[in-house]
Amino acid sequence: METYVRRTQIGAPAEEVFRWHARPGAFERLTPPWEPVELVARQGGLEDGALVVLRMGMGPISQSWVARHSDYVEGRQFRDTQVAGPFTHWAHTHRFAPDGPSACSLEDHIEYTLPLGILGQLGDSFVRQKLDRMFTYRHRITSDDIAAHARYTGKPMNILVSGTNGLIGRALVSFLTTGGHNVTGLVRSQPRAESHDILWNPQQGITDAARLEGFDAVVHLAGENVVGRWTAEKRARIRGSRVTGTRLLCEALARLSSPPKVVVSASAIGYYGNRNEEMLNEDSGAGHGFLPEVCHAWEEATRPAAEQGIRVVTARIGIVLSPSGGALAKMLLPFRLGVGGMVGTGEQYMSWVTLDDTIGAIHHALITDSIQGPLNITAPRPVTNSEFTATLGRVLGRPTFVPLPAAVARLTMGEMADELLLSSTRVLPQKLEDTYYPFRHPDLEGALRHVLGKV
Repeated sequence: METYVRRTQIGAPAEEVFRWHARPGAFERLTPPWEPVELVARQGGLEDGALVVLRMGMGPISQSWVARHSDYVEGRQFRDTQVAGPFTHWAHTHRFAPDGPSACSLEDHIEYTLPLGILGQLGDSFVRQKLDRMFTYRHRITSDDIAAHARYTGKPMNILVSGTNGLIGRALVSFLTTGGHNVTGLVRSQPRAESHDILWNPQQGITDAARLEGFDAVVHLAGENVVGRWTAEKRARIRGSRVTGTRLLCEALARLSSPPKVVVSASAIGYYGNRNEEMLNEDSGAGHGFLPEVCHAWEEATRPAAEQGIRVVTARIGIVLSPSGGALAKMLLPFRLGVGGMVGTGEQYMSWVTLDDTIGAIHHALITDSIQGPLNITAPRPVTNSEFTATLGRVLGRPTFVPLPAAVARLTMGEMADELLLSSTRVLPQKLEDTYYPFRHPDLEGALRHVLGKV
């Protein structure tokens, strides 16, 4: 039997760190974005006898993993033991040992036996490497998330979130619920019977507007994916899903007798358009083109809420880095195969931000009363496409000699290539820095190493 132990000092009481693990969303926050793992079912919480069913891998090579909880000591430990799965034996004990009144030691202690006897033992170094990657990530997320929530000293908020099935929405909901907040989804399909989600249609509004009463905050993230060839129909969907949906939602919020105190509504750095090397902050004007026009109208659609005295933040979100979705996920295969490279001249600026800093900045906007109006959500150091390409290749250990010429990009993607891939937007997060938002990942290489498990 093999043993693996990872121990980290956390700047919070053991009871608080234990509660974070016990809340909805903890599994999702702790799952590395490079691991294809899905929570299929859960019976109970962390107490003895509770059961968790996972699906690991993708497609025909996926495998179920069933674990049962035991040895539960509230505020101090719990254990999950494999009932069915890839190991001959697996017992994972989570321990939370106090270290004074305001800190603790978080320990993951794992005992495991690989299948196939001696042959299986040959794979132990591979398993240990995977465990090191995983628990380095998990402990950093735990520490950073708890520190982020500690900056909010008010009572738990009731928060309405749209776009909960998107990359940002899924991560945001998990982050908020592990912090003790209550989250309700604003969804387009009929909610499950056990769900408290609210049904809406972005083209028609809220089915039961009275259910919007009493929320402390609203985060509006819903919108048609901009990736794809921009036909007339696609353009209409991109614009309508953002502008019409936002206006209808904000009009409904403005009519409430008990409206939310704050609305954070998504926008994008596409607002600025192609600006070459110009440094852009929240006071910079809109650019020219389809995306700047859409983003300007999108932000204007929040006006009904602002006119009723609701604090409105329009979050101009940059290129979100996560292997779970978005631009980075599409880049990974060619780069891993050694056929990635610069796009066009490589001189265009990319204003990037990690997924964790995206949801962290949204949370910061919710709890910081002085933030109002446009808010750039980007890392403080944007890079050129050539620098991004070289850094990603270095992190992956792959060459980056195969460029994508501008003409080919335009031929295959049409107008979208000019406004997304070839456009240069050098955006600075001035308001985040002015309000002392602590970036988790200010530098590109550290960010990529974190999200890809290459630390």
